Amino acid sequence: MVTALFFATSGLAQNAIGYQKPPAAIEQLLDAPPTPSASVSPNGATLLIAEPQSFPTIAEVAQPRYRLAGIRFNPRNSGPSVTADSISLRLQATSPGSPKAITGLPLNLRASDASWSPDSKHIAFVQRAPTELQLWVIDVAAAHAHRVGLVKLNAVLGRPCVWLPNSSGLVCKTISSTRGSAPKTSDVPTGPHISENLGKVTPAPTYEDMLSTPDDENIFEYYASSELAEVPLIGPVHALPVKGLIASLSLSPNGHYALAGIHHRPFSYTVPYERFPLKTEILPLKSGGAKVLHDAPVIDNLPISRDAVEPGPRDYQWRSDVPATLVWVEAANDGLPTPKAPVADYVKALPAPFTGEPTTILEAPLRLARGFGAGRSISWGNDHLAVATVSRFSDRKSMILAFDPSTPGKITTLYQGSSQDRYRNPGRPLTVTNENGHPVLKLTPDGSALYFVSEGASPTGDKPFLATMPLAGGKETILFRSADPYYIQPIDLLPGDRLLVRRESQIESPNYFIASLAAPSEPLTQITSFPSPYAGINMPSHQLLHYKRADGLELTATLWLPYGYDKSQGPLPTLMEAYPAEFKTRAAAAQVAGSTNRFPTFGWGGSPVYFTQIGYAVLENAAIPIIGEGDKQPNDTYVEQLVDGAKAGVEAGVATGTVDRSRVAVMGHSYGAFMTANLLAHTDIFRAGIARSGAYNRTLTPYGFQNEERTYWQATEVYHDMSPFSFADKIKTPILLIHGEADDNTGTFPIQSERFYAALKGQGATVRLVFLPLEPHHYGAHESLQHMLWEMGRWLDTYVKPQALPTNKPGE
Repeated sequence: MVTALFFATSGLAQNAIGYQKPPAAIEQLLDAPPTPSASVSPNGATLLIAEPQSFPTIAEVAQPRYRLAGIRFNPRNSGPSVTADSISLRLQATSPGSPKAITGLPLNLRASDASWSPDSKHIAFVQRAPTELQLWVIDVAAAHAHRVGLVKLNAVLGRPCVWLPNSSGLVCKTISSTRGSAPKTSDVPTGPHISENLGKVTPAPTYEDMLSTPDDENIFEYYASSELAEVPLIGPVHALPVKGLIASLSLSPNGHYALAGIHHRPFSYTVPYERFPLKTEILPLKSGGAKVLHDAPVIDNLPISRDAVEPGPRDYQWRSDVPATLVWVEAANDGLPTPKAPVADYVKALPAPFTGEPTTILEAPLRLARGFGAGRSISWGNDHLAVATVSRFSDRKSMILAFDPSTPGKITTLYQGSSQDRYRNPGRPLTVTNENGHPVLKLTPDGSALYFVSEGASPTGDKPFLATMPLAGGKETILFRSADPYYIQPIDLLPGDRLLVRRESQIESPNYFIASLAAPSEPLTQITSFPSPYAGINMPSHQLLHYKRADGLELTATLWLPYGYDKSQGPLPTLMEAYPAEFKTRAAAAQVAGSTNRFPTFGWGGSPVYFTQIGYAVLENAAIPIIGEGDKQPNDTYVEQLVDGAKAGVEAGVATGTVDRSRVAVMGHSYGAFMTANLLAHTDIFRAGIARSGAYNRTLTPYGFQNEERTYWQATEVYHDMSPFSFADKIKTPILLIHGEADDNTGTFPIQSERFYAALKGQGATVRLVFLPLEPHHYGAHESLQHMLWEMGRWLDTYVKPQALPTNKPGE
C-alpha cells in the first residue's frame, strides 16, 4: 500500500513532498468555524448548544487504530477512531435571553453522544479522554457538569449508554475490570491463512476492513466485548449479567427490561460485524436472568438485491407507547424479493412476560427497512395507532400506512407513490418524547390528525413545512411553511402552540427561532445569535440555473461566481462538479433539489466552491440523471446519458456569459470520480479532470455497485462499458487522482486508483496520483484537506486557467 505523498513530474521520477497549503483566500474558508447545533429538551424549555470541533490534526488522526470487522476503533480508549466531538457546551432557554455557561466541564472537552434525561433535568455525554471514555452528566438547573460512576465505557460497537426511563441513571456498555491483557500477535507466521466455501452461494459486496486471520478475530473480540452496568446518578454502579459483543441496547418504556443484541462467533471474513451471528436477549433489570429470544446465523447469502433481507425475526424493538411490548419483523417468502406478493413483511408483537405466542399486528405490502428499530420505519402512537413507512427498491414504490396495533388488518394508506417523487412526498410523522424518554407520534388535540414535517420540495426549491395529515386519509393542512428569502426548517413543537425552527438565508447564518402557530403572521422570535463564520471574507454569489438536456429533460445546477465579478470581465475558467443519480422516471429526474436560500457551508473541504476564491466560476451539483423507466435499467445507457447531462450543464453555464467553454474542468468524489473518468474517456469538452476516492474498474466490484443490482456475470457488457479503466487508452485529458490511503467505503479500494494510474501512465496520459495517508473515504485531517485543496488548485491553474494548454516534456 502506498502511504506517502508523491510529486510526480513524469513517469521517471517521484519525489516526496510535505503537506502543502492552498492560497490564503481558500484557507480562510476552510478554517471558518462550523455553526453550532442545538438539541431541545423533552419538555421543550431548554436547548443544549454544542460547538463542533473543527478539523482534527493529522497527529490526532494518526492515533492507534484497528481496522477490523468493517469498523475502525482506537484500542487505547475503546472508542471509534474518528468521532464528531463537541468542544464547547452551553445551555439556552427556548425564549429570548443569553446562553448560560456550564461549569465543571472537562478542561479539554471532547464530548459526544449527548442525550437528555426523560425528565429534562440532566444531560449525559461521553467524554473522550486519551485512554478511556468517561460518562459525564450535566445538572441543567445548576448548569454544572460532573463525572458519574467512574466506569470506563466501551463504544467500539456504537453508542454506549441509554437513560433509565425514570431518569435516575443510565445503563451502559462498560469495560470489565477483569478483562486482562490484549491478545498478542506474532510477526512470525504459524501457518497459512485459509478461506474456503463448500458450494454455498454467498455473494457479497466488496466491503472494506474485514477480518482475515484468527489474530484479527481475537483482537476484535477482545476490544469490542463489553458488559452491561446500571450507573445511577447517585450511588454505586450495579453490574448486570449481560456481556459479550453487545451492539444494540434499549430499555422498555417502564424501565423493567433491557433488550440487547449480542454478536458472537463464528465470525465471517467476507461481511462486517453487523452481519455476524446475532443473539437477541432480554434482561429483567431487577431480578436478572437474561432470556434468549432469538439466535440468528451469519448473514452472508443474501441475493444482490436491495429488496432482499434475511429470513426469520429481525430488528427487535420496544413499542414506545406501552409499558413493555416487544416488536419485530419477519419477512415473507424467506426474505427473497417478491414484487407481486401481497405481503412482504410481517410485524409481530409480544407483551411481557414474553412467554406466549406473538401476534401479527401488520402485514406490510412492501418492505420495512432493515434496522427499523431505530424509528426509521415505524412510529408508535397509542393502542389504536402506529404509522409504518414501507418501500420497494425495484420500482421505487413507497407507502405510508396508519395501522391499528390492536386490530390486525385495519390499515389506512396515508400516502403512496414513488420514493423519488420529492414534490408529492409528505415527509415524516413528527414525534415527541414521552415521559419515559421514548418517541411517540404527535397528534392534534382532537386526535384526528398527525403532525408531519416535510422538506417541501417544489419547482422553486425546497420550502420546508409543518402540516397536519388526517388519519382518515386526505390532503394535509399546512400550518407553517418556509418562504423566500429564507430557508426555515421546523425542528420541534413546543408547549403553547410554539414551533422551534432553524432559519437561514444566503446572507444570514443559521439560528434558532420561535414561530407562533396560533398567530403565524407574527414575526419569528430569535433565540440564538450565532455569528456568521465568514465575517470579513469576500463571499461568492450564486444562482440556480434551469436548462434542458438534449432529449428535453429539465435539469438544474448552481452557478457560483467570485465576489465582485462582473460579466464585463469576460467568461471565467470553470470547475463543474456533479454526482450521477439513478431514476426510474423522467418526472422524478427533472425535479429540483435543494434551495438557493441556504447559507453557504463548505463542510469537510470537498466543496468545489472554494475555487471561486481564486477566480473560477463553479457549476455545483450539476444534475446528471441516469434514467431507466419501466423494465429498462438506468445503467444500460449510462454513458450516453452521462455525456448528454454534462454537455447540457456546460452549455447552460456558457449561455450565462460567465463560463468559458474552452476552459472547463470536471470533478467528482466517489461515484462522482467514476463519472469524471468516464467523461474524460468519452468526451472532449473538458480541459482537465479531478477524481477523488473513486472506483474505475467494475470487474473489481462484481456483485453490484451503487444502485446496480445485477452481477458482473449477468451484465458483463454493462460492467465493461461503464468502466473507465476499459477506455484508459482514450483518456488524453489531464486527470488528477486523489485517494484516501485508508479508504473505508464499499467498493472504492485504494487499489482502484493505483491500477487506474498505472493504466493511464502506460498509455502516456497526463496523470497525477495523490494518496493521503491515514485518510478514509472522506478525508478529515486539517493537513490532508489543505493539501487536497492545494493539489486541486495547482491542477486547475496549470491545465484550465491558461488560454492555451501547457506542453509536458519527459523529465520536466
